[in-house]
Amino acid sequence: MRPTDIQTLIGVGRPAIAATGAFAVFATSRPDLAADRAVGQLWRVDVPDGSPRRITRGVADRAPRLSPDDSTIAFLRSDEKGRAQIFVVAAQGGEPVQVTDQPGGVTDLAWSPDGSRLGFTARVPEPGRYGTVEGRDAAAEPPRRITGIRWHANGLGYLDRPAHVFVVDAPATDAEPFYEPAPGLDAPEKTVVAAASTALTHGETSWSGVVWTNDGAELLSVPDVIETARRDLRDRIVAIAVDSGEQREILGRAENLSVASVDVAPDGTVFLLANDVGDEGTDFVAPGVALFALDADGPRLLTDPESIDLGEVGSHLSFDGDDVLVQDRTRGRLRLLRVSRGGRVDQVLGGDLEVSGHAVARGRVVASVASPESSGELVTIDGPEVRALTAFGGAARETGIAVPVEHEIAGRDGYPVHGWVAVPEGEGPFPVILQIHGGPYASYGVHLFDETQVLVDAGYAVVYSNPRGSAGYGRAHGRSIRRRMGTLDFFDVMDFFDGVVGADPRLDAQRVGVMGGSYGGYMTAWIIAHDHRFAGAIVERGFLDPAAFPGSSDIGSFFGDEYVGTDPALVAAQSPMAVVDRVTTPTLVLHSELDYRCPLDQATRYYAALKRNGVDAEMLVFPGEDHELTRSGRPQHRVQRFEAVLDWWSRYLPVR
Repeated sequence: MRPTDIQTLIGVGRPAIAATGAFAVFATSRPDLAADRAVGQLWRVDVPDGSPRRITRGVADRAPRLSPDDSTIAFLRSDEKGRAQIFVVAAQGGEPVQVTDQPGGVTDLAWSPDGSRLGFTARVPEPGRYGTVEGRDAAAEPPRRITGIRWHANGLGYLDRPAHVFVVDAPATDAEPFYEPAPGLDAPEKTVVAAASTALTHGETSWSGVVWTNDGAELLSVPDVIETARRDLRDRIVAIAVDSGEQREILGRAENLSVASVDVAPDGTVFLLANDVGDEGTDFVAPGVALFALDADGPRLLTDPESIDLGEVGSHLSFDGDDVLVQDRTRGRLRLLRVSRGGRVDQVLGGDLEVSGHAVARGRVVASVASPESSGELVTIDGPEVRALTAFGGAARETGIAVPVEHEIAGRDGYPVHGWVAVPEGEGPFPVILQIHGGPYASYGVHLFDETQVLVDAGYAVVYSNPRGSAGYGRAHGRSIRRRMGTLDFFDVMDFFDGVVGADPRLDAQRVGVMGGSYGGYMTAWIIAHDHRFAGAIVERGFLDPAAFPGSSDIGSFFGDEYVGTDPALVAAQSPMAVVDRVTTPTLVLHSELDYRCPLDQATRYYAALKRNGVDAEMLVFPGEDHELTRSGRPQHRVQRFEAVLDWWSRYLPVR
C-alpha cells in the first residue's frame, strides 16, 4: 500500500436494520484526494443475501436512522456552509428533503416512536460569532469571557457553542418541494414551508445524545456543565418533556458514573454504558466501561468492568428481546456480546475482526466490521451463520496487503506482552521500525492499518504491541502505569521489540527506528532519551511536557493529574522534557497547528530543546489540522505526512 492508496480504505458506519429484519441501511466513508476530504453515501442491502446499492449521492452522508415503519431514512448531510443538517429520504431511495437549518450544525438525531417527529441536538453559536453576522469574520468578533476551567475542545475549538435539544416535525418525502413565495406574492396553497424546530433546552449547558422514551413524551440526554473550580467527570441523565421542556433527573452525579451511551429497551427500561469515576469524579484511567440497567433504586451493574471493556470505538447498545448487544475490546479485537438482564454474557460475533457498529431486529443481527484485509464490511449474523453483505475491501487488497503475524512474549518480569509483526515479502534482513500507539488506554488491533502497510510497502518490517497501560487486557493491565508512566510500559515495549527481532532472522537488529503518536509520541521521546540504538525517531502529536499540559490541553484539567500526578518531582520523573538533554537520536517532530489535545507548544518546546542541544532535528507542522490528522485529516495532508515519514526514514534508515 502506497500513501495515495488511502483512497481504497472504505469504512462502514453503524448500520440500521428494518424492524422486519428484511433490509439494512448504512453509510460508507473513504478519503478522496480529489475532493481533499472524506466522502461517503448511504447504502441499502436486503438481508440476508442481497447486493448493496447506493441510495444517496451526497458528498458525506452519514448516521442513517430508519423510521419506525421502515419507510424513511433520516441522516446527516453537510449543507453549503459545511454544517451538518438532517435530511430525510425514502427508504427505497430518491431525492432527499432537508429538515433542519441549524447555524451550528446537528450533532445527533433520533425518530420519535410514532415516526412523526425527530429529536436532535445541534450546536447553538453565541450571537455575533461563527458567521451569524454576515461579513464579520472571527478576527472582528468581541472578546470571549471565560470563567470555567474548560474553554476549548480538540476538533471543535471554543466551547461557546453548546449543543441543545430540539424537536421538529418529520416531513413527508413525497410532499411538494419546500420553497418560499416570490416577494410580494401570496403563497399558493401547495407551498410547503419546512416546519420550525422547537428548542427544548437553552443556556450555557451543552447536551449530549438524544433518546426518546417509548411513549414519545420525553427525550433523554446528558447535560455537560462547564465547571468553574475543578473537573468533575460524573454525569447526569435528564428526561426532557417534549411538550413543555420540563426536566427531571433520572440519574444523578451521586452515582459517580461517567456516561458513554444511553438507550431505552422495548419494555421502557433505560440502559447505559458508563464507568465509575469515584467520589472525586476524576478517576478515568482505564475506565472499565460497563453495562448498567437503570432500575427504580438506581443503576444495576450487568457486566464486569475489570475484565470486559465496553468503551471507546463506537460504543452503543442494541436490543434483541430482553437481551442487550454490546461491543467488547479484547486482545486487539472488538467482539459483539449478548448480555441478559441477569448478567449472563455470551459471544455473538468474534474472531479476527473489530466490530464498529451493530443493529438487530427479530433475532437477525447486522454488524459493521474491520479485518486484517478490509477497513469495513457489513455482515449479517443469523444464528450460527455469518455472511458478508459487502466486499469493499477488494480495492485495498489489490494494492498489496501484508497480513501481520501475532506474537506474545514474556517480558523481563515474566509479564506477557502481546503484539504483531508485519514483514515485507522476501528473506531480508529488513530494517525494523518500532511503532507505538496512542492513548495510553487504547490498543493496536487486527484491522487493516494504513500506517503499518505503507511502511511495509516501502521495505520496512514493523513491530507493534499493546504494553501495560493499553486497553483490551483487563482493567488492571490498563491501570498499572497510573502515576508511573515510562516504567512498566517502557519495559513491555522494549522487551517485545527485542524478543521478536531477536527471534526472526528477517529482522535486522542493527538497523532500527522508532515512531509513535500522542502517547506513542510520549513513549518515543522517552525511549530515545534512555536507549540510543535507534537510527532515527519520529515524535508525533506527543504528550511531551506534562508540566505544561494544564492550561493548554483541552483535557489538561484532569488528564495529567490522574496519569502523572501533581507532585512536581513525580511529574518530572515521568516527563520526556525533563530528559530531553539525553537525546542524541535524529528526530522528526510532527504536529498539527490546531491540535488542542496535545497542543502545538508541546512540539515546539520539545523541538527547540533538541535543536539547542545540537540534535539533528526537524519539525513539520500541518496547518488547519487537529489531533486526528492521521485518521480524519485532509487526505492531501495525510499523503504529505506519509511522504515526510518515508523521506525521513530513507535518509536515516535506508532500505538497502
